[in-house]
Amino acid sequence: MGPIIQALVKLQAIELDLTRIKRRRKAKGNAVTAQENRIAQLNDELSSLKEQSLGKRKKADEFELFLNTNRQRVEKLRTDLNAARTNKEYAAILTQINTQKADDARVEEEALALMNEIDSLQAQITDIETRTAQETEKLATIKGSCAEEIEKLDRMITELTEKRNAAAVEVPKEELAIFNRLSNRFEGEAMAEVLVEGKKPPYTYTCSGCYMSLKAEHANALLSHDKVRLCDNCGRIIYLTALK
Repeated sequence: MGPIIQALVKLQAIELDLTRIKRRRKAKGNAVTAQENRIAQLNDELSSLKEQSLGKRKKADEFELFLNTNRQRVEKLRTDLNAARTNKEYAAILTQINTQKADDARVEEEALALMNEIDSLQAQITDIETRTAQETEKLATIKGSCAEEIEKLDRMITELTEKRNAAAVEVPKEELAIFNRLSNRFEGEAMAEVLVEGKKPPYTYTCSGCYMSLKAEHANALLSHDKVRLCDNCGRIIYLTALK
């Protein structure tokens, strides 16, 4: 390998280490984010349940007001019933009382069902509040355990970035631009070694990046020229260590 390809291989090694550390750093951050998302979801569920419970409690209050009003009305009708002067008047008042009682029975049944729904919602609310508290404690634990590791990874990223910048200086601008573009595309794996198979010529050549076959002209060019060549299939920068 010529100096350009050697410089690229050196840069590739650092790039792979840097990508690996960045991936670990992201995973640590994702662990915190995932836990925060779980808590946010629980809070959303809690808000929804509390809103439902509030609406049902308002309805229960309306039922209670209706029943209280009806009781007062029935008491007045009973007074009127005792004061009735004719059988017809008595029968009319009695019919009103029975109608009010039927309405009360219906509303009481609906109110009882509503209170059962409220009790069920309250049980769910209590459960989610308990789970939210548990998940919040878990978040604090995750943050605590990740903090030291994240700080360590951040230092490693800083050191490797400085090391990468120093190695990049050794690569010509045009070749470096190609490397950077491919590194972004393949998550750090901008280069692929040419795998040589066979005990004697004619050898077969394979790209270690995509494992597709390569033409022999690539190997010949890499042995004689210090220039960037790309895999015909995946587009990575290919390099050849040596022939057997």
